[in-house]
Amino acid sequence: MTDTTLPDDLFADLDRGGPVPLWYQISTRLEASILSGQLPAGARLENEVGLGERLGLSRPTIRRAIQELVDKGLVVRRRGIGTQVVHGPVTRNVELSSLFEDLALSGQAPTTRLLTHDITPADEKTATALGVEVGAQVSHVRRLRLADDVPVAILENYLPLDLAPFSDADLAARGLYQLLRSHGVTMRVAKQNIGARAAHGDEAQLLEIEPRGAVLTMTRTAYDASGRAVEVGHHCYRPDLYSFSITLVDK
Repeated sequence: MTDTTLPDDLFADLDRGGPVPLWYQISTRLEASILSGQLPAGARLENEVGLGERLGLSRPTIRRAIQELVDKGLVVRRRGIGTQVVHGPVTRNVELSSLFEDLALSGQAPTTRLLTHDITPADEKTATALGVEVGAQVSHVRRLRLADDVPVAILENYLPLDLAPFSDADLAARGLYQLLRSHGVTMRVAKQNIGARAAHGDEAQLLEIEPRGAVLTMTRTAYDASGRAVEVGHHCYRPDLYSFSITLVDK
């Protein structure tokens, strides 16, 4: 992937002596180009040094402009790749849906990198959540979910063996809830906790964030119509690309 050279006329009318900061003028022009589709998702911006030299501006000015777009979730800085345009942050309603479905509905192209797919003995927490004996064999799945090729979340799930006859190809191509429904499992209710913590293990590398950078977390246990636990999930998300939305109603 090569850098996208921004058109010269995009910055032709910069007011270099006015009251509006130059970083803000650059940021708003880039934002408009992204929202209009002139800079599509996946486009990689010129590096800060090159853009600054072309515009005759300092690197801190360019960096501040780009950081504004990062803060709005319109671009991400990817180690070894550069600054890349994304569709924007995903806001997920807290309901019984999967990330795969949420990304697809928001117009982003979800893809999956399968990290782990094995059978493992359930530890005490997993066994309690799934209603099985400690040490019982359960299916263990860990995936990296991407949107437009940008890492968004790491999804780790445990399922009863009889509910998870999925192949590696199935798990890479479809969302977990889609697969469960295709095998006759209907999720009716879930208990979940939302939180935040520092990234640990390989999470920062997989999500392409700073070491021990902040991640959003969600732990969920989903149940079918009979009340049987069908999956336990431990997920972490990039906070610059993902958020949860909750509607509160006064009783």
